[in-house]
Amino acid sequence: MKTLISLVLYTLSFAPLLGQIQVDGMPQSAANIMFRQQESWNAGDLEGFMLGYWNSDNLLFIGGSGVTSGYDATLERYLKGYPDKESMGHLVFTNRSWTPLGRNYALLVGEWRLGEDVGGMYSLVWHKIKREWLIIADHSSSE
Repeated sequence: MKTLISLVLYTLSFAPLLGQIQVDGMPQSAANIMFRQQESWNAGDLEGFMLGYWNSDNLLFIGGSGVTSGYDATLERYLKGYPDKESMGHLVFTNRSWTPLGRNYALLVGEWRLGEDVGGMYSLVWHKIKREWLIIADHSSSE
C-alpha cells in the first residue's frame, strides 16, 4: 500500500508538467514523447531530446535561420546553438491544439519557453510510423 501511495504521489507531481503538453485529441504516446523531450532538454541531453524526431534525411526543421533538412543536420544545428547545458536554459512546452490531418498525421501548435525571456511558437507535423508518433517537420519561431 505504501508503494502504491508513493507511485500516485510521484505521478501527480508530474501532472502539471504533462498538463501543459497534453491537449484535446492528442494521443497519450505523443504527449509522452514531448514530456521526455522536455526532460531531456532540461537535463542537457540533446540526443535524448531528438528522439521525438523522425530519424530520416527527410526531417525538416524551419526556423529563423532557414530550412534544415535531415535528422543529423538538425541535431548539429541544436548542438551549435546550445553547446552546453547552461546555454540551453529550462524548457517548457505549452501545447495549444492537436489537429488530425488524416489517420496517421497531425498538426500540433504550441509555445516554447526557455526561462522568462526567451520563447516562441511552433507548429509540428507528426506522423505515425510503425505505431509510433514522430515529428517529421518542425517550424519554430522566436518572439
